[in-house]
Amino acid sequence: MASNKSNKLAFLSMPAPASYVAGLGRGASGFTTRSDIGPARDGPSAEVVAEAQAKRGEEAEVDPEQFQDPDNEYGLFAGTTYEADDEEADKIYDVVDQNMDARRRARREAREEAELAKHRAERPKIQQQFADLKRGLSSVTDAEWEGIPEVGNLTRKKRRRDERTFVVPDSVLVGDRAKGEYENALDPMQQETGGLETPAESGTLTNFVEIGQARDKILSLKLDQISGTATTSGSATSVDPKGYLTSLDSVIIKSDAEIGDIKRARMLFDSLVKSNPKHAPGWIAAAALEEHAGRMVAARKLIKMGCEQCPKSEDVWLEAARLHQNSDAKVILANAVQHVGQSVKIWLAASDLEQDVKAKKRVLRKALEHIPNSVRLWKETVNLESSPADARILLARAVEVIPLSVELWLALARLETPDKAKAVLNKARKAVPTSHEIWIAAGRLLEQEAYAPEKSEAEREKELSVVDRTIEEAVKQLRRHQVLLTREQWLKEAERCESEGSPRTCEAIVKATVHMDIEEEDRLDTWLGDAESAASRGRVDSARAILAYALRVFPDKRELWRRAADLEKAHGTRASLDAILERAVHHCPQVEVLWLMWAKEKWLGGDVPRAREVLEKAFVANPESEQIWLAAVKLEAENGELGVARELLVRARTVADTERIWMKSAVFERQNGQSDLALETLSLALKKFPKFAKLYMIQGQIHQARKNYSAARAAFAAGLKAVPKDTTLWVLASRLEEADGKSIRARALLERARLVNPKTDVLWAEAVGVEERAGAPAQAKTMLARGLQECPESGLLWSLAIWAEPRPSRKAKSVDALKRCQDDATVICTVARLFWAERKVEKARQWFARAVGADADLGDAWAWWLKFERVHGTAEHREEVVARCVAAEPHHGRVWQAVAKDDANRGRSTSEILELVAALLTQ
Repeated sequence: MASNKSNKLAFLSMPAPASYVAGLGRGASGFTTRSDIGPARDGPSAEVVAEAQAKRGEEAEVDPEQFQDPDNEYGLFAGTTYEADDEEADKIYDVVDQNMDARRRARREAREEAELAKHRAERPKIQQQFADLKRGLSSVTDAEWEGIPEVGNLTRKKRRRDERTFVVPDSVLVGDRAKGEYENALDPMQQETGGLETPAESGTLTNFVEIGQARDKILSLKLDQISGTATTSGSATSVDPKGYLTSLDSVIIKSDAEIGDIKRARMLFDSLVKSNPKHAPGWIAAAALEEHAGRMVAARKLIKMGCEQCPKSEDVWLEAARLHQNSDAKVILANAVQHVGQSVKIWLAASDLEQDVKAKKRVLRKALEHIPNSVRLWKETVNLESSPADARILLARAVEVIPLSVELWLALARLETPDKAKAVLNKARKAVPTSHEIWIAAGRLLEQEAYAPEKSEAEREKELSVVDRTIEEAVKQLRRHQVLLTREQWLKEAERCESEGSPRTCEAIVKATVHMDIEEEDRLDTWLGDAESAASRGRVDSARAILAYALRVFPDKRELWRRAADLEKAHGTRASLDAILERAVHHCPQVEVLWLMWAKEKWLGGDVPRAREVLEKAFVANPESEQIWLAAVKLEAENGELGVARELLVRARTVADTERIWMKSAVFERQNGQSDLALETLSLALKKFPKFAKLYMIQGQIHQARKNYSAARAAFAAGLKAVPKDTTLWVLASRLEEADGKSIRARALLERARLVNPKTDVLWAEAVGVEERAGAPAQAKTMLARGLQECPESGLLWSLAIWAEPRPSRKAKSVDALKRCQDDATVICTVARLFWAERKVEKARQWFARAVGADADLGDAWAWWLKFERVHGTAEHREEVVARCVAAEPHHGRVWQAVAKDDANRGRSTSEILELVAALLTQ
């Protein structure tokens, strides 16, 4: 053991072989550092390393590319000889590849361009995104360039401040420490003298001269700002002592930022006027800046320099006159006239400065000497004349100087007598043959003469026909002189004549031009649109003239006569309406509506015999007309002729024999207390018309009024079997069961009705009402929710849902209702009632008006509005509601129909029905 240990120690003390590389046997490559080899020792060579690897049985690494042929080291034919035919083959293949590539190049390049365009469209360059804005910069004016604000720091990053520290002097520390201390001892000198003493030689002398100068400078700056009360004349300045303090209140205190902006702008304008002193807008802008800054003296000085540099610019002189007081402005404008004597603005400004009318006239007449062809100067001069004779003389001279001014000719014609005015207009027409205004003025003059009080009717019509011929000649002459006014322009001129009180000239223009530029097949629609548009703008005469011309072309068009009659009914007199309807029935005798309108207007006018005559003529033209027979019956019944009305109904059943005539016969007998006769009539009618639901309704209602519930139930049951799709029958049958105290049967009937008539909101509303009347509000709310699911756009159900909500949540419910059914009159009326409950009077009034505008046939909305106006409106408001309701003649509404069809209210007018319905409604 001892020997082995000693051998080991001897081995470790032996020096390493020269070829030894530490870690080479473990795969480490040999490397040395300077600490290992010393200053000049190299590592082992490649041969030494290979020898050491061979001793350890390791194979040397062989480079695979060491023995490769650089000419042909890869490929199928590697190692073979490359000959001339191989080179020729390679060239042929290259040519083939090029040809194939050229064949596909067009499609490949097109595909690449499409992909590139798609990529550019999805991700355009910044330059392309702002290309339109860059093009728009070409239209930016100099003023807009100057108005571009300074670009600030928009990165939203806080700039790093240079936080440098400095050593605080000891004097600052000591002074800050002694700042809060109090001195409780007197100075020895003060103790000796017994008081305070200011030494004269201490070096702190007060300079009163500098203080006075500073005070005077501040006072002069303040006086410069008082532009309203200061007047400058040479070097002397006078200030109004009374208005001084008041004007000081008007001085605007500017912020630091605004002062900085003013300074920068002043520098820019100063550079502008120095670089381009002949640029007048620069001087004006510089003076305006000083005026804004409150430096009126500087502003006047700048504008004075501008007048010297740009004496031919009228804007500079006008700005100078504006910046100075009245007396100085007169001097400035007098100087301006010397340089720009042809400027109308300068002369008008000088005239405005004068306070005396004579002085104004003197200035304007002087202006006319320099600029005799200015229409504006002549008009201003004429306007100053108080005497028509003097104005006439001036206008006569004006048209001699400016014969092409239509305004002056027309003004002169207005001042002349009718005979002389004709001569003036003739001269004007010769001087200006392309003016349509002169022709129209001639027509208006002729119309004015025709309506003179001393003229008879025949003379008036004769002279009015001259107006038509004059306008026709005007259109021809203007067309001859290549003045082609469009049809719309002529109609505008017609409306202008109407607004100025010349209806016959308006009509003449329409007659002569309304047919222009229209295709033959579009004439009717175009004229109807023109008439409606003119009536909507309040131009009734224009609309009347258009319809009159259309009726001459299409005398057999029913729609035209209806439009003309409606226009006369709304805006005309009873006589004009009567004339239109008489002509209408003459040209369209088979149109029953026109006969009925004519008879109704006669009846409303109190001429019952004439109404009977109209209906007799209507019978002749339409012997089997149901509407005319019923109108005749109503006329006789309303005037107390019950026997005549009954006879007419008997004849009508024989001649016309329609289901509606039989129904009206039964209603007539029922209203007059003849229930048995009404039931007999209904029995006969049901044999002829078993599918007419209203017959079953009347029969059931008669039995119900007699308390004969079984007979009424049988009548309704027969009606439901014959006409199961009529919802009104189901509702009447349900109400019959309720009246008999059988709410369960009423529910069952309504359930069957909903199965037969799905998605019918009236049936769901009736079911909700049954539950509410039965005292089951929870069941009513559930039924209402089911109804809204089936009829989500029903205004009736949404209205019930709004009132079913608690008061705080009604407004939110009304918003949902308006989203679902925006134009439903019932919902709008409900919203108006909500505003009424919140005492928002004006909003409620607006929403009530909106409700009747959405559906004027809903009588309940009119009644709610009248009830609202009774509480919050005036007498005028109530009268307006009643008048509009009477004009609309509503027929529908849950409460309105019940009141209007009640036998007790037979013969009542629309206004009376409105009052009754409003009294029944409860908020």
